[in-house]
Amino acid sequence: MYGNSYVIQSAQTGPHEKLAEVVLRHRDTVFRKPVAAHSRHAFDEAMSHWDGRAPIVLDAGCGVGWSTLNLAREFPDHLVLGVDQSSDRLARGKPETRDNAHFVRADLVDFWRLLHAAGVRVARHYILYPNPWPKIGQLTRRWHGMAVFPTVLALGGRLECRSNWQIYAEEFALAVGLLTGATPAVEPWNPRHAITPFERKYQDSGQPLYRVVIDLPFVPMATDTVAALQSGSPS
Repeated sequence: MYGNSYVIQSAQTGPHEKLAEVVLRHRDTVFRKPVAAHSRHAFDEAMSHWDGRAPIVLDAGCGVGWSTLNLAREFPDHLVLGVDQSSDRLARGKPETRDNAHFVRADLVDFWRLLHAAGVRVARHYILYPNPWPKIGQLTRRWHGMAVFPTVLALGGRLECRSNWQIYAEEFALAVGLLTGATPAVEPWNPRHAITPFERKYQDSGQPLYRVVIDLPFVPMATDTVAALQSGSPS
């Protein structure tokens, strides 16, 4: 039933005991995953819509794109990029179009790294209701447990994560704190207007929602890493 959405179940009763170990290991290790050719092409095409001056809003993992359109309406003087790896989700019907919204089909990990390598600082960055991977052994599949997470923070701007799993939000905040020295609060979230289908579904089901918000500086990528990404070499 629509108003009775699945409640996350997990054997975890608090933040993962290996969270700090995983986050700090990724901080201290150069991420050498090669960038897919289709992601590089999608990045170049997305940047062709940017005039180099308009602030950028990144809707990471935008799904069907409702959130991207809502954000484009809220920030009309920004370029809003909705990125998702699924062409099927991105192709689904939209209630409207917005001149300042652009959809990108790309591997999100690749897109984050290409933005960083290009020196692009985002003004606002949204990670909305990602799949939480709730099993104890799935920490490294959660965004904050992945090798790309230091890059996510290095893009700067106002980063906002929303989740219907409190432990996920708590881990996200702790991971931010481990990498920046400033641990943001986990806030109960009760939006007046849901901006994604998941947000609306969770609200209508009576599930509690949480968000984490922090303002971050842009941290440039190391020169040798930039060169490797731009050349397509993993080393």
